Formats: sequence, C-alpha cells, structure tokens
Amino acid sequence: MINGFPTIDGPTPASKPSSEKHSGKIDFGHHMHSLYFKGLVSEDLLAGFGVAILGQKDELVFQMKGPIHGSDITVLGAELVALKLGLTEAADLGIKHITIYSDNHPTHDLISGRLVPKENNMALLVNDVQRIRERFSSSFTVFVPRCSIKHAYKLARETVVSEISIPIDTPRRAKPARNITCAICLDDGVNADQMFKVDKCRHRFCSECVKRHLEVRLLEGSVMTCPQFGCKSELTFNRCADLLTPKLREIWQQRIRENSIPFEERVYCPNPKCSALMRITELSKLNKEAVVRRCCEKCGEPFCTNCKSPWHDNLSCHDYKIMHPNSSENELKLHALANQKMWHVDISFATDVEPMVEIAHMDMAMCFHHGLSCWNHPHLHAVQPVYVACVFSCPYFL
Repeated sequence: MINGFPTIDGPTPASKPSSEKHSGKIDFGHHMHSLYFKGLVSEDLLAGFGVAILGQKDELVFQMKGPIHGSDITVLGAELVALKLGLTEAADLGIKHITIYSDNHPTHDLISGRLVPKENNMALLVNDVQRIRERFSSSFTVFVPRCSIKHAYKLARETVVSEISIPIDTPRRAKPARNITCAICLDDGVNADQMFKVDKCRHRFCSECVKRHLEVRLLEGSVMTCPQFGCKSELTFNRCADLLTPKLREIWQQRIRENSIPFEERVYCPNPKCSALMRITELSKLNKEAVVRRCCEKCGEPFCTNCKSPWHDNLSCHDYKIMHPNSSENELKLHALANQKMWHVDISFATDVEPMVEIAHMDMAMCFHHGLSCWNHPHLHAVQPVYVACVFSCPYFL
C-alpha cells in the first residue's frame, strides 16, 4: 500500500458501498474526494467502464465496473457514461466536494464547457453530467497529461483499466461470427468479419456500400469522409485502396498529389491530351536557364508558365491571346458552359474561368457521359462538380 492506496494485486476493500454507508454513518461531506473514470471500446464494439473514487488521503472509497450496451457506442460516449455513473455514485454517497480527473481531451473539454457537443446523444450525456454535478457543493475538472501522471493517479487508472471486463470467448467455446446490419443498405446478413470498419470512428458498413460511397465521393471531388451521416472522420487511401478500381485509385492519388502542392505553385500542361499536374518550383529547378518556357515532365511539350498556354516563340502572351482567343473547339464549349453557369472570365488569362464568389477553387469538372472525373483540368475552376459532356480531350475522360 502506498499513501493509503491499495496495490493492484492486493485486496480491494472498497467495493460498492453497503446500505450502511448510504445510511449516512460515514460522513464524506466535508472532505475533497477524487473521481477517476475510464470508458473503453474493443475492436468488436463491446464496451465497458471502470470508476474509482479516492478520499482525501488517496484511500480507495468506492470502485465499480460493468459493461456498456449499445451498437453504436464510441470511446467518447463510453467515457461520458463512465463519468455519469461515477458522479451518480459519489453523490449518493453524500460526497459534497469532488475533483474530476480525465486523461481524454474531448471529454475534459465537454465537461468544462470549452467544447459544445454536435451530436444529440453526446449532448444528452453532457447535460446529464452537468445536472448531476449540481448535486455537489463544489466540483472541479482537471486534465492530467499522460507525460506527467502522479503516482496515486497512475495506480487508480491502472485499477480502473485492469477491472474493465470485456467478455471474450475462449477458443474452445468460440462462437460463429455474428451478423451485423449495414447502416446503408440495411442488409442484416453481413458477417461481422466481412464488414469494412472506419479506423477513427469504428463505424461499420458492408464492402459494396463502401465501394459505391468511395466512387461517388471521388467523382464528386468531395472530401473522403466516413459514410455514416454526420460523421467527419476522414478515410485514408491505404485503408480503402483494395476497394477501388485502378482508375479510381489513380484519381485519388492524383488528388493527394494536388493537395500537397500549394494552389499558387500548381501548373498544368496545356496539351489537352495530357493536362499533367506539375509544381512550378520543381520545373524551375530542372530548367534554370529558362524564364517562362518550360517543358511538360510527362509529354515533353513546351509551354509558357506566364499565360499557361503552349509555347509561343517570338510572341508575347498578350499577342498570343489575341491571335488565339479560342484555340480549339473545346475552348468554345468551355466558354459556352461558363456563360451558361454565369462564371466570370478573367481578362488577363482568358482560359481561367472563375466563379463570381469569393470561395476556394476546386479544380474539377465531371464527365457526365463517361462518369469519370476531370477535376485536374487546368482551365476549369468550379465551385461544385460540373456535369457536362466530354468537352476536353482529357485522359480522365477517356
């Protein structure tokens, strides 16, 4: 025993208080107590909680553990449930002054009022916690960073974590994998082992629904987030690569490359059959003697980095634009589309089409006929995906 706190392997004399303690014979009211809590969720979405209440001298006053039921329980939800149960027991014991210790940033921010819950179920739990805190004369929240955990808190946390019991079938009694209902297609016959699980939020869906979700998000040029409605957890390429076709993998990898290049450093090959994305600073390193003349690193065609047009030897950018106002039939179709959508054509660069609103550009168009994305085309900056016919001779439309 250290400072009156029992070791993990030693006896735990303070189990759930008896009715004698609840009767008021033990006075907890005038002393400050500490509440440690933990909620855990396993990979199988089985959840449990542990609670430990310590007295003024770090003696163990109360402890309990148990399962948390719910198919969509999250780590944050489990933490709040554990805190709610711990505060309820502390109030029932007659404790009036309590300090709440947490090592989970979102939980601490929610109960301290620094963060407002966005989901209804989280808001209800936070409201319950704050309502129970009103039963105390004083309650404080303390965040304990893992790099500076005091010894008493470390022992309490180890006690809590070691006592969270999540049932696992032994190999001899192993049961067949249970079926889970996909939240998208509502198929209730999907084997749990065959479900796709999002790593960050642990939401699960059948592989076919995830494939369709990924395809739509990629073709729309949207952020690759979890299919669960309202969930903002982002999907990673490595986690989803096996569900994608080669073309979709190429689109996602191209988007990753594009996002890694600042907008002002992006340059696209003006060759309509290429449209390769390049970084202007990288081209400058390869062509130190050139000023504005560069060669595409993919097709090798020279172009002007000043006006983003094919190289025009002995012609200024202004003269070239005058002589080639619409260099191809594709440009005519592009400008017709711009007029239809009421986009603004920049006079200085006639091929740059910009929306008449001040928001970030999304370099993206959509081939309606083939259903493939051309979001990296150099001449189109659209706020939303544009569903048009194949107006560009672009490899992403072929």
